Amino acid sequence: MSIIKSFSVGNGDTFYIKHGSDNFTMVDCNLTSDNKEKIINEIIRESKEKGIFRFVSTHPDEDHFHGIEELTKKVSIPNFYCVENNAIKADVTESFKKYCELRDSDKSYYISKDCSRKWMNCSSDERGSSGINVLWPDTQNQDFKTELALCNEGIKFNNISPIIRYAINEGASAIWFGDMETEYMEKIVDKVSFSETTIVFAPHHGRRSGRIPTKILDELKPRLIIIGEAPSEDIAYYSNYNTITQNSCGDLKLDCIGEKLYIYCSNDNYSVKFLDNDWESKDQDGLKYLGTLAIKEAELV
Repeated sequence: MSIIKSFSVGNGDTFYIKHGSDNFTMVDCNLTSDNKEKIINEIIRESKEKGIFRFVSTHPDEDHFHGIEELTKKVSIPNFYCVENNAIKADVTESFKKYCELRDSDKSYYISKDCSRKWMNCSSDERGSSGINVLWPDTQNQDFKTELALCNEGIKFNNISPIIRYAINEGASAIWFGDMETEYMEKIVDKVSFSETTIVFAPHHGRRSGRIPTKILDELKPRLIIIGEAPSEDIAYYSNYNTITQNSCGDLKLDCIGEKLYIYCSNDNYSVKFLDNDWESKDQDGLKYLGTLAIKEAELV
C-alpha cells in the first residue's frame, strides 16, 4: 500500500508520498501559522518508520517552500532535491534563506531528466526504490536554459519546475508539473517521454495559464486530474476528464491499494459522481471517504 496526500494550503502546494517501500517523500510545502502544527505532526507520524526521507522542491517560489524553516525545526531533511539554480529574490524571507541553505548544502541533489539515484529509482539489497523518476528538465535544452536564466535573474521561476512521475509496480501512478506554464509545455512536449498515468496534478494550481496541452493529455490518458486551489475564475476545468477540485474538497488522501484508489477528503459535503462506492468510513484523521477509482477501466463487453 502507498499513500499520496495533498494538503489544502490555499495558494500553494504541500504533498507527501508514504511509499510502500522504505521511503517517504515530500513535494513542496506552504506552511502557515494556521496549518503548520497539524501538517508537521502528520509528517512526523507518517514518516517515522521510514528509513529514507526526501524533500523535493519544484521551484523557488514562496508558496512552494513557505515555512520550510519551521519544518526543519521538527523534521530532519537529509535529502533535498531540486533543479540546480541560483535564484535571487528582491524580498528575502526566512523561508527563502532556508531554501537557499538547503539548495547549496551537501544535502542537496540536483534532479534532471533521466537522473538515477539510490533509492529514488534504484533498489538495493538494503531497501527498494521509491518509484520516482524525473522526466524533465533536460539541462542542455535551450528553452530550459532561457527559463533558468530568468530564474537566476529573479524575474520568474515557474518554468524551471521538473516533471516528476511516481509509479507503483502493478498499481497507480501520478505526475507533478510544479507551476509549469502552458506556453513552455508546448515547446517541450516532443522532448519528454510521457506514458499513461493514473493521477495528474494540474500545473500552477489548476490555472488556465498552466493548462496541460492536449497532446500531453492524449499521451498521459489520466483517470483523474486533481485541480489545485487557484481562484475559481482562473481555473482550467478539463471538462472531458474526471476531476477533483481541491478548493472545494479540502485535504485529499489517495490510498493506493492494488489496482484501486481509495479516495478521502476533508470536506464532508463534497462529492463526485464518477467514483465507485466500496464502503462508508473515515480515515484515522477523520477524512471523509469520497469513493473508489479502479485504475484500469473495465473492458467493454
